[in-house]
Amino acid sequence: MTHARKTAGGLFLLATAFFPACVSAYTVGINSGTRAVYLRVGTGGMSGGGGRYSAGGTPTNVTTVNTVSVTLNANAVGTGVPQAMSGNGNLVSQLDNFAFCNAGQVYIGAFMRLPADAAAATATVRANYAANLTNAAGDTIAMSQISWTSSGNGDGPGQPFASGSFTGTGQAVASFGRNSWNESCFSFSYANADVVGAGTYTNRVTYTITAP
Repeated sequence: MTHARKTAGGLFLLATAFFPACVSAYTVGINSGTRAVYLRVGTGGMSGGGGRYSAGGTPTNVTTVNTVSVTLNANAVGTGVPQAMSGNGNLVSQLDNFAFCNAGQVYIGAFMRLPADAAAATATVRANYAANLTNAAGDTIAMSQISWTSSGNGDGPGQPFASGSFTGTGQAVASFGRNSWNESCFSFSYANADVVGAGTYTNRVTYTITAP
């Protein structure tokens, strides 16, 4: 299957402050088969099929932890003007090698595969993280200041992974039924609502998928 238009993973969030100094969203059916779940955040891997699941590729485990970051100059800190964050990682859909995301975005995709005779079920992707980004001095930035918008090249506004913000660890970022490939691209933003001490603020987000 190809785009008509046209593994569990994590993110490491960085916010650095320096002082003095109309197509529907992309969800497509996949063949039923052996029970499996798949989640990719950022960089992923696919063995065989020319790197394409649609050509018989098999997802592989990847240990890469991708990064999302922003650097603020002194005159920009705490102004309340949101700051775009830049991510890294593979931007290509491994459904069919379509260039689905753009530079600075983070790809996220998942499926739950069940045999045709299995009972209907719902899979859920959740984000887990500490409440704050923290620097070496112990200063903090609330994770609620980090948000994302969801899109995909050639897609409409309704995404399988919706736009949102970090509202509390364990939050659901997507739910979907069996035998469908679901993918989106996240563009992260830092609200920049507070004046904070200089330093590099970090936190780690781990995404997990669960199914009955």
